[in-house]
Amino acid sequence: EKMTMPNILALVLAGGEGSRLFPLTEHRSKPSVPFGGRYRIVDFVLSNLVNSNIFAIYLLVQYKSQSLIEHIRRSWVMSPLFPEQFIAVVPPQMRESPDWFQGTADAVYQNLGLIEKHAPDLVVVFSADHIYRMDVRQMVAFHQASGADITVAALPVPIAAASAFGIIDAAADGTIRKFQEKPLNPAPMTNDPMHAYASMGNYVFNTDVLIKALREGNRLGEKDFGNDMLPRLIRTNRVFAYNFCNNRIPGIRDYEEPGYWRDVGTIDAFFQAHQDSLGLEPKFDMFNPKWRIGSNNYQGPSPRFFNAEVDNSIISSGCMIRGARIRNSIVRSEVLLEDVELDECIIMDYSVLRKGARLKRVIVDRYNTIEAGTCIGYDTQADRRAFTVTDSGIVVLTRGEGTDSRADNVKFRYL
Repeated sequence: EKMTMPNILALVLAGGEGSRLFPLTEHRSKPSVPFGGRYRIVDFVLSNLVNSNIFAIYLLVQYKSQSLIEHIRRSWVMSPLFPEQFIAVVPPQMRESPDWFQGTADAVYQNLGLIEKHAPDLVVVFSADHIYRMDVRQMVAFHQASGADITVAALPVPIAAASAFGIIDAAADGTIRKFQEKPLNPAPMTNDPMHAYASMGNYVFNTDVLIKALREGNRLGEKDFGNDMLPRLIRTNRVFAYNFCNNRIPGIRDYEEPGYWRDVGTIDAFFQAHQDSLGLEPKFDMFNPKWRIGSNNYQGPSPRFFNAEVDNSIISSGCMIRGARIRNSIVRSEVLLEDVELDECIIMDYSVLRKGARLKRVIVDRYNTIEAGTCIGYDTQADRRAFTVTDSGIVVLTRGEGTDSRADNVKFRYL
């Protein structure tokens, strides 16, 4: 028998400072960092909710939120014909105290009024920081079938990386027995000693349980779901783990990594996830007409190529490529490349790379001009003096000064 779809309100936690993604987060919050050829990180969670027929969505923002607010305004407008369908940005209201959100639970507590106003059956609280596809309805069905008060999305992660996550000890039916936030020595899964069971930061709550837990948590001074609230609620409520590996998305190809999910919280992870979207058989194929990823509706022209050599790369709209050699790279919109060499690079929108520039394993944030003959990524010592360089040698150029269109820029037209 099919259960009726409950009335669901989604809260997306999009306030992340993203300090480990610096300097990409120097001018914007982590969810609004550009990703792939034309997306931003936040587009993945929003697409998952909308593809799952969840259309009442509040985005809770705080840190450097302007570019995120602009992106939502331009890209995620719901039809005004259906007032119950919306994606709305909510900055900290500071009704209770003059403080910004102190943590995940505090962010939701400060918006109790919104939850009570909508009076949904369930509230889903999702993080805005991850690259993945997920049918939230399947998690909701599991939540209902288990008779859960709270369900936490979880997946196995390698033990070596597990101390970055909330680690779950769950019984065979999914009941959570123990929850540890970022433990130094994570306990392995019973049936798989190489992996630990990690929380994805995505939760389904029965509304009454959530409201009561938030009120109580506020009295107790709790700030976070993972650190404070979940360990307490496990003792009093039915708290279950939903195994994300069981989630099935239509249109996924055989060659894709099943259950692909990445926390792109570091420059290295961010860079690697881009590489995962390249190749003839990518681990994460951005092209899936059955589960689209929504983003901005950029109105510029298709890219143009003159005497260029391009291999295993993504080139976005509005680019002009003249005599460049490009390998294993992602070039976002309205980028101008003149006779340059790129190898394993991410070039963000509205950048200009002049003649003879050579870049290898470099992330260039928006609005940069790379002068003629510049070499980056070939001399680590020199790169470290001028730019941010990760331990694995990826060089990052912080955002340049500029405006959104190069169309009226004379040097762009007459090269």
